[in-house]
Amino acid sequence: MNRAAMYDCLGDVDRVPELLGRVERGDDAEAWEELGHRLLLECETVFPASFAALPRLVRLASHSARARELAGLIVMCVPSPHGCDDLLPGCADAIRTFREVLDRHLRSRPDDYLASFRFLLATEQQYHWSAVLGDFSDDFYEVACPHCAVDVTIAIGAYGRYSALRDWHLGDVDRRDLRPADPAALSGVGRRMHATAVRDGQGPLADGIAHLFGHAECPCCAGVFNVAEEYTSANRPVM
Repeated sequence: MNRAAMYDCLGDVDRVPELLGRVERGDDAEAWEELGHRLLLECETVFPASFAALPRLVRLASHSARARELAGLIVMCVPSPHGCDDLLPGCADAIRTFREVLDRHLRSRPDDYLASFRFLLATEQQYHWSAVLGDFSDDFYEVACPHCAVDVTIAIGAYGRYSALRDWHLGDVDRRDLRPADPAALSGVGRRMHATAVRDGQGPLADGIAHLFGHAECPCCAGVFNVAEEYTSANRPVM
C-alpha cells in the first residue's frame, strides 16, 4: 500500500494513523470527533484514508459504538464517486468481519438497532436499502409504475400503507391499499431482512419490510407491481 496516497479530507497522511492509535489505547472523545471529520466529509464523501482505516475500525467495532458507526458510514459510501475503487478489494475481509460483528450486535436488540441494520445491509451491497430504510413510522418511496410510467408514492407508516398519486396541493390522492408479501414466500434480500427483524423481535420493522417487498396497485392504470423490485431497479447503484 502506498502510504503517501492514503490522504484524508484535509490532504494529510499522518494524522489518521495517529488518531487511530489514540482511540485504540482508550475512548478518546476528541480523537473520535476528529477522525469523523477527517474520514467523512458531511457523512457522504470518503477518502483513501477512510478505506485504509476500515480494518482498524472494524477491530474496535464489537465494543465501540463510535467505531461501529464510523465504519458503517464508510461502508455505506462505497458506491459513491470517491476514486478509491482500487482500495476496495483490500477491504473485503474487513467488511465481511464487520457483517458478522453487526449481526451479533443486532441480536442484542440495541438502542441503535435501525442504524446497525442499515449498516448490515451496506455490508451486503444493498446500498439502496441501506440509504433509505426507516422505521416505518413515516416512510415514503417513489417508484414509476412499470405499466404506465406514472410516478407512484408508496407510503408505509402509522398513517397507512398504500400507493397513491401525490398532489402537492391535495396530498396523496386515490389511495390503494398495499398487498404485503407472505413472509414464507419472500426470497433473497427481502427474506434475509424480514427474518433478521423477526429474529430480533422488531415487529414493526418486519411488518414494514413485508409491505415494502409486497405489491402495489397503480392508481392511474390499476396495474399491479412489486414495490421492492421497481425501487431496486431504479435505485440500486451499478458496481
